[in-house]
Amino acid sequence: MSRLVVVSNRVADPRKTAAGGLAVALAEVLNNTGGLWFGWSGKVIETEAGGRAGEGQIHRHRAGSVKLLTVDLSREDHAAYYLGYANGVLWPVFHYRLDLADFDAGYIHGYRRVNQLFAKLLAPLLKPDDLIWVHDYHLVPLASELRALGCQQRIGFFLHIPLPPPMILAAIPGHDWLMRGLCAYNLVGFQSQTDHAHFCHYIEHEARAQAIGEGRWRVFNRTVQAGAFPIGIDVDEFTALAQARESREMFARMKRDYSVRNLMVGVDRLDYSKGLPQRMRAFRELLHKHPETHQRATLIQIASPSREDVSAYTDILHELESLCGSINGNYGDLEWMPVRYIHRTVARARLPGLYRASRVALVTPLRDGMNLVAKEFIAAQDPEDPGVLVLSRFAGAAEQLSEALLVNPYDTEGTASAIQMALQMPLEERRTRHQALLATCRQYDVHWWCNSFLGALREAQAQESGTPWLRL
Repeated sequence: MSRLVVVSNRVADPRKTAAGGLAVALAEVLNNTGGLWFGWSGKVIETEAGGRAGEGQIHRHRAGSVKLLTVDLSREDHAAYYLGYANGVLWPVFHYRLDLADFDAGYIHGYRRVNQLFAKLLAPLLKPDDLIWVHDYHLVPLASELRALGCQQRIGFFLHIPLPPPMILAAIPGHDWLMRGLCAYNLVGFQSQTDHAHFCHYIEHEARAQAIGEGRWRVFNRTVQAGAFPIGIDVDEFTALAQARESREMFARMKRDYSVRNLMVGVDRLDYSKGLPQRMRAFRELLHKHPETHQRATLIQIASPSREDVSAYTDILHELESLCGSINGNYGDLEWMPVRYIHRTVARARLPGLYRASRVALVTPLRDGMNLVAKEFIAAQDPEDPGVLVLSRFAGAAEQLSEALLVNPYDTEGTASAIQMALQMPLEERRTRHQALLATCRQYDVHWWCNSFLGALREAQAQESGTPWLRL
């Protein structure tokens, strides 16, 4: 079996529960093949005199039979590659927020430089029959850099965030360079059929690609295959987590503290893509239109800190805090606060208990690649008395989880009505919906995702022998 080489912006120790189902799924294949995981260490160091910090310095660790290889980044490279281009250009554009993208700062040079650094350090470590799997928007041009160094291995790429329509993609200066880099992979995977369609439309109309069947395209004098591989969770692992002590204690505490109230939950990173202000306005509309929910409904909103050194995140933090304070001030009293807002990370081991105690989960992003909170909520429920998932139609998960209550998060009144429907839903309907949702989560779990992508990559057409690849 070919060795698996995983490349991502950050590297996780797959032995730790906090790493999540993705790392666990990758660890299974990495361990079986004696693989390695390569990426940034998370450390930012000052540039040393006469050279670039971190260049050529690989930190080596082991997690069982898996090799973890990381490199540090200089402050300059971190600012341009990570904060600047990846999160200041690609993240907002890929989430349809052209108004928040910083196109004029020249970050692209740092983005290319770090991808070249990764390729330079990784290439000598590769074996001829390695299977290379690159993850996410930080590393779009990595395959083209590896190809320029002579790498002929099969290389796959998976985009964990949405891919916008061609007209939005075309707003990025140098979008043709970026998408040409994406076509240097043998296989490109997306979270949803919608994202896959956007890719196909782009290369067909912008690059004059020719479809040659079975999801393959002839473009830039080579063949690329693309498809939708919706990511899932490890249902059994998350179910076991729900039975652990911390989760059971959380469930018991929530049931005790909210015994006379319907608990609703939202768990998100603090990000403008998550639709948190819109969610709060919908909850406020619910309280306004349905006085019977007073004293009866409480929303616990966890908004974990995220990139708080970026001004757009500071703005949404202040807006969210203002909305939560306004709702509590206008509707709460000494015995009941409608919103419990938590701006910190809650341990993953405690989340299943919180999900299980909740009658409704609000997963209402404005745009999201998949959103695994939706699937974790389903896995954590008691099948005999399950809660209801209110899910944005703009989350990738909506393509699979059609039995949820699908909402338009921009429609305040419509979302409020869906929340009220969820609170009033009869037990039999809740059971029927949950049974179908859980079956989907089990069928398309994280192991299915991993195996289906790697199976397609193994079968993908190899880089044409004798075809040179020029650095873009």
